[in-house]
Amino acid sequence: MIPKYFFLTKGVGRHREKLQSFELALRDAGIEMCNLVAVSSIVPPGCELLSKEKGLKMIHPGEITFVVIARNATDEPHRQVASSVGVAIPSGKDQYGYLSEHHSFGQTDEVAGDYAEDLAATMLATTMGIQFDPATAWDERKNIFKTTGLIIKTSNCTQSAQGDKNGLWTTTVSAAVFVPPENGKPPKE
Repeated sequence: MIPKYFFLTKGVGRHREKLQSFELALRDAGIEMCNLVAVSSIVPPGCELLSKEKGLKMIHPGEITFVVIARNATDEPHRQVASSVGVAIPSGKDQYGYLSEHHSFGQTDEVAGDYAEDLAATMLATTMGIQFDPATAWDERKNIFKTTGLIIKTSNCTQSAQGDKNGLWTTTVSAAVFVPPENGKPPKE
């Protein structure tokens, strides 16, 4: 099975039980009704990125759903947790792209998101032979990647949260959700 579409989603959940806080984070992300199977980091050639709204309309309760998922949790009051998925899409329709997962403590949405986006773009760039200094700042590398014309899109989906002040489990998730080809075309808006 090679998916034709994927979408990004994120969520946060809080509960006294760690597993239930994860379930609530999946509910917040809108993907709790699927049987999630974690896969590695490849975006198939020509796989189209959809909006979350369109993608959610294309998945069905109970189906086996392939995801690249980042997940983090804490029961420490006020501890910052983040989960992020980075995306790098090549300009060539026959070229595959990359997704990355990043799970961190103490990082904001922006910092964790930039890190995940940088990871995905760097993995893609190295497969394409793009030369760069890994010590350069992400903003500089992002410009290098885009000016080559080989990488047309980078983005991230990030969820951060502070641990519940009363010590409940706080779980963050971020996911790239693949839509099976048999689920048809995305709905029109």
